[in-house]
Amino acid sequence: WTHEIAVEAVETAEPGVRYPRCVAGQGACPPEDVGGIWGYEDFQAALADPAHPDHAERLEWAGGPFDPNRFDPDEADRALEWLAWRPLASTS
Repeated sequence: WTHEIAVEAVETAEPGVRYPRCVAGQGACPPEDVGGIWGYEDFQAALADPAHPDHAERLEWAGGPFDPNRFDPDEADRALEWLAWRPLASTS
């Protein structure tokens, strides 16, 4: 998957706020091993149509309902935590 991250401004850091952080986004992250772009399209089609022959199987595989439009900025922030600046540990 290709994700585009745009830096629109660099401002003074707020005390107590961990950076980087997500301020906006769009759409849910596709499930792992969904089969790439085409597999994700098939997955969404199967979930959107209860009469689809793979609907029940895909719903179970996803672990329940899946909203492709859902976006959680807090979840995105947790995914970015590994990029956060941390002071170097002392070697002495």
